[in-house]
This record gives sequence, structure tokens and C-alpha cells, in this order.
Amino acid sequence: MSVDIEIDVGLLKSEIKKTYASLSKEPEKDFVFPTGRPWAEDLGYPPELGGVPETAVESFAGVANPFSLGRLELGEHVLDLGCGAGTDTLVAAQMVGPEGSVTGIDMTPEMLAKARAAADELGLGNVTFVEGEAERLPFADGSFDVVISNGVIDLIPDKEAVFSELYRVLRPGGRLQVADVTIQRPVSAEGRRNIDLWTG
Repeated sequence: MSVDIEIDVGLLKSEIKKTYASLSKEPEKDFVFPTGRPWAEDLGYPPELGGVPETAVESFAGVANPFSLGRLELGEHVLDLGCGAGTDTLVAAQMVGPEGSVTGIDMTPEMLAKARAAADELGLGNVTFVEGEAERLPFADGSFDVVISNGVIDLIPDKEAVFSELYRVLRPGGRLQVADVTIQRPVSAEGRRNIDLWTG
């Protein structure tokens, strides 16, 4: 099912980048959702959250807890789709241990800079951050055991492209652990064209 709405996707991506760049630079400002460590704690994040530096977690903007779907296993290779400042990536890296790996991908350079700084602060050698978009993942087929994502897929109009890419990069038998926003009623055509409603 392809997306049939009249929206300027380039403009939408630009506005999303602005929104999350602002959150990375000024995490204390009001955001549409709760943010920061207290919010992640309220969501029931695992104990590994305590090891995530404030550099990352102050800009945490997740909408739920993808780890509530299960802990990651030692040695697994994980993709964090829309990693933002890296909170989920760094929780995952602690879970999979040095035998595993976690790759965070995001389209917002300012968030990626925070994520890299936090990973450096922790001294983790099993984490990589990549700038890119969910509809065109720069990874080989079957690269990951698990894909985690938190509050990102709802921001992307072409969900079919996103899920096609996620299934492509998952190994056979791999799993998705997605926390996201859903709606229960159809959105009007006017609402679907409203950029502000898409930007989170």
C-alpha cells in the first residue's frame, strides 16, 4: 500500500530535522512529548539506562520502551532506526556486550553528534552511528538480528518503504522491537497535509 497524500516530503524532512536539532541543542525546552531521563524512567527502561551519559539521555524523545518487548541477547547485531541522541543505542550496546554490535542511524547530524559523544564517553567499541534515511538503508541484506525503533516510523509518510527496508536488512528469523505512535481513526486529507502534525 503506497502513500497517496499531497505532502512535500523534502519540506517534511527539513522540518523534522529542525525540530530534533532544536531538541539536541536545547533539551530543556518544551517538546510535544515528554523528554529526558525522567521520562525514560517513567517508561520502565531497563537498568542499563543508568549507564547512559546525560549527553545522550537529556535529548531522549522516545514515545515508549522498545525493550519492554524483550531484552536483547549477548552477541546480537542490532540496528537502532532513528537513534536520535543515542539513548536506545547505548542501552542496546550494553545488553549485547562486546561480542555484539549496535548501529544507530538517524538523519539529524546534531543528534548524531550527541550520540557519538556519549558513546565515546562510555568507551564502547561495539557502537557505530550512520547518517541516513529509513527509506534507503545503507546496509547489506540480512545484516541485523534485531531492529529497534522508538517514535520514528510514525514520522515517515512512506511506511511501506520503511518496512520493506527493515525486512531486507533483518536476518532470517530476525525481529522488530518497535515503540511508536498509532492512531485509531482515519486522518483527514487536510490533516495528512499539515506538516506540523507530522513533525512530532
